[in-house]
Amino acid sequence: MFPTNLLTLSFIFTSLTFAQDCTLQFDGRIPGTLTAAGFDATNQFFGSGNVFGAGLAFSQLIQLPAIAGSLFDTATVPLEVTISDQSIFNAQTGFRRAELIPASNSGTDASTTGIKTLHFSLMKDAQRPLNLSHEYQLVFLESNDFSTNQVVLKTGTVLGKATADPDTLQLFGNVNDGGGKVLFSTPFAAGAFHNFAVTLDFDALTTQVFFSTGAAPLKAVTQAVANDVSGQGQFHFGVLKKPTDGGADITKSGFQEAGIDEGVIFGGIFQEDSSDNCVSLSA
Repeated sequence: MFPTNLLTLSFIFTSLTFAQDCTLQFDGRIPGTLTAAGFDATNQFFGSGNVFGAGLAFSQLIQLPAIAGSLFDTATVPLEVTISDQSIFNAQTGFRRAELIPASNSGTDASTTGIKTLHFSLMKDAQRPLNLSHEYQLVFLESNDFSTNQVVLKTGTVLGKATADPDTLQLFGNVNDGGGKVLFSTPFAAGAFHNFAVTLDFDALTTQVFFSTGAAPLKAVTQAVANDVSGQGQFHFGVLKKPTDGGADITKSGFQEAGIDEGVIFGGIFQEDSSDNCVSLSA
């Protein structure tokens, strides 16, 4: 949390709207008619070619759980991204990973220019729990030259950081800044969606976080803080599981136990244009 005067300033400079009426940049909310196999073909929601292990397809990784929608899923349904022992992408044998990238997000498109607000919700799957002795990246913006993550949501035991409670969601800023400063953290509670909106000002190089759980409207939990979000890139939504160790190159070495069957449920993925200071707080 932050001082009342800063919270007041945040509301002065941000035009918050309860009903979602901001202009959309991309929309990753899926209709109930889309099957897991639909993710293997070209579609308007997410790219069909990345990111998953060699020899796999999204239809083997995507689950469509029969649960109530997230805060912004009024006419759409949640989806789950899962990983297994076979989730080895691009010979990164130290990682197990599967992620969705918005179909229109090429790396140099308008989703990483101006002022944009990224929305997403996520929930634990009690049937596919994460192993919190590992670090997980669940949502991140990877720069177009692959040199950094400008913002990244993590859980588990974060490598190189003191993690008092690994069962915590931690939103970090640019990882090239000393491994990333924690912008916001919250317990990763079971049985509820955790709703985020992250306003990224690609001109002023700032980040502001909004958060709620369940059906509660979003509230500002930080002011707009300095964070280098330059470099454009692509937004990833899924499960990137790092090894518990690994030396100089953790992408290629480090411990991963056998028998992995893990997943995270996502909902309400979309991005809106906040150049007019518009940020939606609820659907």
